Amino acid sequence: MLSQKAKYALKATLVLAKEFGHGPVLIADIAQRERMPRKFLEVILLELRNHGLLQSRKGKGGGYFLARQPSQITLGEVLRVVEGPLAPLPCVSKVAYRRCDECYDERTCAIRMVMKDVREATARILDSTTLADVLKRAESTLHGRDALIYAI
Repeated sequence: MLSQKAKYALKATLVLAKEFGHGPVLIADIAQRERMPRKFLEVILLELRNHGLLQSRKGKGGGYFLARQPSQITLGEVLRVVEGPLAPLPCVSKVAYRRCDECYDERTCAIRMVMKDVREATARILDSTTLADVLKRAESTLHGRDALIYAI
C-alpha cells in the first residue's frame, strides 16, 4: 500500500509534469491544487530535488520544476526516492537485500518466490510508466476513453 507521502510525491510530480515548460510552480500552488499540507509537501519536494528529479529556483518567479521531461521520469523513480525499495520483503529487494530472520532455507521459501514475482511485476509496471504516460491516460479518461464504469 502506498503511503501518504508517496501519493503526495506522485501527485506533485504530475502537477509539475502538466506545467512542464511553463516555468517553476510554487509549493503553495501545488499544495492548494492537490489539497496537500504545505509543510509536508516542502519536505517531499526537497527530497525529490536532492535526488535529481526536480530543480528549484528561488525568488520572484521561482518554485519547483522537473529536472527532465515528463516522458523521462518514471513512477518507479519517484516512488523509490520517497519510499525506498519496491520489494514487499527485504529478501527479494535488489537494492536493499536482507535475509529474513525467520527463514531457514531462502532458496525453497515459497513466500519469497511469490514476493519476488510481485516485486518484478510491480517494478516492470512502475519503471515503464512515465509521468507523461499517466497524464495521457488521465486525458484519455477525461474524454471518455478508458473510463472505469461500474453499473449494477
